Amino acid sequence: MTETVQERLDSLVDRPLVRLWLYWGMFWLMFAPTVGAIISSYFNYPGYLGNSLEIQFGRLRPMHVNGVIFGAFSTLFMGLCYYIVPRLCGIRVWQEKLGYWLAWTWNLGLVLGMILLALGYSQGLEAGEMPLIADIIFFVCMTLATIQFLVTISKRTEPQLYVSMWYLIAAFVWTTLNLVFGSFILPYSLWGVNSAAFHGLYIHYIVGLWITPAGYVIIYYFLPASVKNPIYSHKLSLIGFWSLALFYPFVGIHHYLYSPIADWAETLAIITSMLLIIPVWTVLQNFFGTMIGRWDTFGRNLPAKFLIMGSLMYLIGCFQGSLEALRSLQEPTHFTDFVISHSHLTVFGTFVVWAIGGTLYVWPKIHDQELWSFKLGNWSFWLITFGISIMGIVLTMAGLMQGTMWMTGTEWLDSLVAMRPYWVIRTFAGISMDVGISLLVYNLMRTTLASYKKGQQNGNLAEIKETS
Repeated sequence: MTETVQERLDSLVDRPLVRLWLYWGMFWLMFAPTVGAIISSYFNYPGYLGNSLEIQFGRLRPMHVNGVIFGAFSTLFMGLCYYIVPRLCGIRVWQEKLGYWLAWTWNLGLVLGMILLALGYSQGLEAGEMPLIADIIFFVCMTLATIQFLVTISKRTEPQLYVSMWYLIAAFVWTTLNLVFGSFILPYSLWGVNSAAFHGLYIHYIVGLWITPAGYVIIYYFLPASVKNPIYSHKLSLIGFWSLALFYPFVGIHHYLYSPIADWAETLAIITSMLLIIPVWTVLQNFFGTMIGRWDTFGRNLPAKFLIMGSLMYLIGCFQGSLEALRSLQEPTHFTDFVISHSHLTVFGTFVVWAIGGTLYVWPKIHDQELWSFKLGNWSFWLITFGISIMGIVLTMAGLMQGTMWMTGTEWLDSLVAMRPYWVIRTFAGISMDVGISLLVYNLMRTTLASYKKGQQNGNLAEIKETS
């Protein structure tokens, strides 16, 4: 029997390697948001877990932030890369066994970093709190993964360099350079206002030059694959890629308006923040255009539902982010929950949700088994969607209310009292997301178990036929 193209591409994927990364990703997907739900409840009940230093807000919050970025999102993304790259390059990943070493080193480095953060060891930079030893591990793993994927791409037999590959190359190269800057230079060589300015750049390089292009890798590959429709426009892909590369490197200082940072630098950050509407809207047009003629299949297509829901969150969250970079709008929103709404809608509501969508596509494929329960998967989708939507709405309202109260001279402690109902709703929204994630992981584990049982049955049948 002639091998089909699909079977040949499937044979290029190292399934155990993809599974290893995704198993770890699912662990962090459950761990990091759970820590987030715990610390959000501290706003209303600060002492309910006791007075142990290891579980106080100041130590748990960096565990949550780094756990979502480098654990839940990045680990799932790396696993999906080991599925995407060989299929788009037409060859197996170069030095595949290196991927196993990287998976264990990366994730054990994360475990070590979490333990050290709980013990109070921190570099004190948001999204860069991990102690130096963990940063060294991340940098080594990121550098080796970059080399591994670049060599694979250079040896590809597929002449076309697909748009997912553009973003994958950019994400790994940019982030390797950014980790040098954020892990080894920024914490030890810059102080005062210069440290603040460059930290604004570093944290936005993590979001805009790692998470964003990595998220685009996921949706540019899995949305057309899941709905069986070609990407809507190659030209829009070009505009989105180059506008992201041109505008994003300058936006970080918009966190420090009304500060001693040079006015020209602040203005440049505002302009480029507004110009980010170009890559955001072009890629979204591409994603929604890809769905043309396929909306009738949307209800039963769980990967596509997560990918499109994440796109809607991206539209809202990034529009919100561009607006809050304006001086007139940052005045009432800075240091408020409005900013926290924006970060949750984009980092979790968009990129983690896209990673979930990619995982839901890949997991049944690498097990040769349908998803165990569509109904349970649908419950996961709606619980996560409900939770992140309510969180975005409530934190936006709370942030606008906070800013207005402060501008009218309300005492800070009085503003905290007014926030308590919003924070309770926020906690329950987080719990809804956590429950949805738990059901999702349970569903995927049952899919694995069903695949294992089917394999055993097939083995038994083969044995019976052989003996008879």
